[in-house]
Amino acid sequence: MEPLRVIISGGGTGGHIFPALSIANALKEKLPDTDILFVGAQDRMEMQRVPAAGYPIKGLPVSGFDRRHLLKNIVVLWRLAKSQRMAKKIVRDFNPDVAVGVGGYASGPTLKTAAAKGIPTLLQEQNSYAGVTNKLLAKEASVICVAYEGLERFFPADKIKLTGNPVRQSLLDCSETREKAVVSYGFNPENPVVLIVGGSLGARSINEAILAHIDEIRASDVQFIWQTGKYYFEEMRSRVGEAPKNLVITDFIGNMDVAYAAADLIISRAGAGSISEFCLLGKAVILVPSPNVAEDHQTKNAMALVNKGAAVYVKDAEASSKLVETALRLVRDEEKLADLRKNILTMALPDSASIIADEVIRLGREYQAKKKA
Repeated sequence: MEPLRVIISGGGTGGHIFPALSIANALKEKLPDTDILFVGAQDRMEMQRVPAAGYPIKGLPVSGFDRRHLLKNIVVLWRLAKSQRMAKKIVRDFNPDVAVGVGGYASGPTLKTAAAKGIPTLLQEQNSYAGVTNKLLAKEASVICVAYEGLERFFPADKIKLTGNPVRQSLLDCSETREKAVVSYGFNPENPVVLIVGGSLGARSINEAILAHIDEIRASDVQFIWQTGKYYFEEMRSRVGEAPKNLVITDFIGNMDVAYAAADLIISRAGAGSISEFCLLGKAVILVPSPNVAEDHQTKNAMALVNKGAAVYVKDAEASSKLVETALRLVRDEEKLADLRKNILTMALPDSASIIADEVIRLGREYQAKKKA
């Protein structure tokens, strides 16, 4: 049987890139000779992350529309037209059997081109509220893999498959005990630990909330691991001055599996990828959805959990006044933490990458058979 040729397109944030790499890894595990090409957006993080994971990538100059400065969209439209031309050449040259879109600007031109050539396409929608690119591509898609129920309001119901979001395999393979993980941060395992993550780029409002309550943190026996994000690290470190002994400040956490193992409570944005990780690992979380995302989809992601008693919600605008106080109270409430952990586990959808990879293989094999017929 001839090797499968697969294009995986999308990116822009870790929330798109981690699922894309998980799907690629699952394909390679099932069919080691699969030929995979990524297509991303130039100057976005996928251009570093994908090659670092061992896969080739082509970049398109595509970017998002500027809703505040409409004149700037002249450049956006020019980039889109150029990206369409480049996508046509990439698809023609690589000649895939199937194209996978994980959301993000680059998947638009790539999957549109593939579908126009009759190549089957699979969309992976991470959020509880569908992204613009995936909504536009849905009509021509063969299969749409989703992580939340109720997405029939965006997509044709007969194309939807509830698979969950693929997560980083290293998180599921972690065998680190809480005690060892806590000690690795120089902390006392007898005391509770709160992990603060604002996404791969950081979150200004969460960081400012921590800064505003440094004195309360310093006075408590609760220990904090604070990932500021690379954009904010130097500023936060200098504004804190001498950090309390119960606070570790870092720009990026490489071993997220160890950080998760150490944490009794997590403070996070409500990105779909992060939420999928919390569900699979059964972590107690306070979600502070970003207001700066399309269609306010992070709030919708968060409420899908909150409505099932699986997370605590703090509004972004109220983070400065409520977040640290809520965390200090909640991390000492063992009964509430146990309820949150139990409820969030019921929302987990395991083996997502493997299930999606099976769909990709099925579509690719059907297309190969059709070409031969």
